[in-house]
Amino acid sequence: MKIKQTVERIPGGLMLVPLFLGALCHTFTPEAGKYFGSFTNGLITGTVPILSVWFFCMGAGIDIKSTGVVLRKSGTIVLTKILVAWLVGMICVSLMPEGMIQTGFFAGLSTLAIVTSMDMTNGGLYASIMQQYGTKEEAGAFVLTSIESGPLVTMMILGSTGAAYFEPRLFVGAVLPFVIGFALGNLDKELRVFFGSASMTMIPFFGFALGNTINLAVLGQTGLLGICLGIGVIIVTGIPLILADKYIGGGHGGAGLAASSTAGAAVTNPVIIAQMVPAFEPIVAAATALVATAVIITSIIVPIITAYWCNHFNGKSKNRQDKVMPGMKQAHG
Repeated sequence: MKIKQTVERIPGGLMLVPLFLGALCHTFTPEAGKYFGSFTNGLITGTVPILSVWFFCMGAGIDIKSTGVVLRKSGTIVLTKILVAWLVGMICVSLMPEGMIQTGFFAGLSTLAIVTSMDMTNGGLYASIMQQYGTKEEAGAFVLTSIESGPLVTMMILGSTGAAYFEPRLFVGAVLPFVIGFALGNLDKELRVFFGSASMTMIPFFGFALGNTINLAVLGQTGLLGICLGIGVIIVTGIPLILADKYIGGGHGGAGLAASSTAGAAVTNPVIIAQMVPAFEPIVAAATALVATAVIITSIIVPIITAYWCNHFNGKSKNRQDKVMPGMKQAHG
């Protein structure tokens, strides 16, 4: 059976297929992990430890000579994403009513929901896509996306004082496995090859665990509005990210497009923010449902369109090389 080949025919299949299997498992048998316990429960609920090992191996596979590319890519993606979310937040505050829209098709939509869905990139999804379709340096550009994690950036965009709740140790903890792997991989070339080769293997396991945090029923709860929000996130953040990646990051736009997702952790932001700013409490339920739908929609669409984008540009690059090589051979002949 050609299972691997079949999965790889699907854009982002190594990530997307296990993610859907996990989402189906969580939607129809949400207690499966607790029921089976032990190693099965660890596989279902192990998003964080699996990601930790994956990030370690990814760090080990990056040569120190390419760190400039990694930092340039990371900085470009993070700053562009935050800036776009900031501008959108300013527009929403000036045009939308306080709280949320109460009637019509847009009922339930709020500045909180829109900003929260746009200001956090799904770093794991980005890294898995770039690991499969980009370069190691582009995959490693997830490092600085941890700056977006938590309510800090959202609170800043909404004009609040979220900085008091940001703990630097959490940022250190997010990048430490990557840094240790990076150090070991550059101290010993054999370790770089050993650990670096494992990063692709981890993609299906991470995808399945991530899928087990997603309930597909949320699509029905938020309806077309939630789907539109997810698509809007990709369009509104994706276009500036593509341009920034091309003209600042030095890429072909694929890395920017891969970052146009909503992070799974963004689902918890409305609740956290409402605890700090009680005025948001009445809109938490609607905002959470909408953001959760945006997570699902972007997790589905972003890998597919990024795969087509990268394959298109990688194919053009290969064709140019094929045209150059015969000419070189004739010259040498």
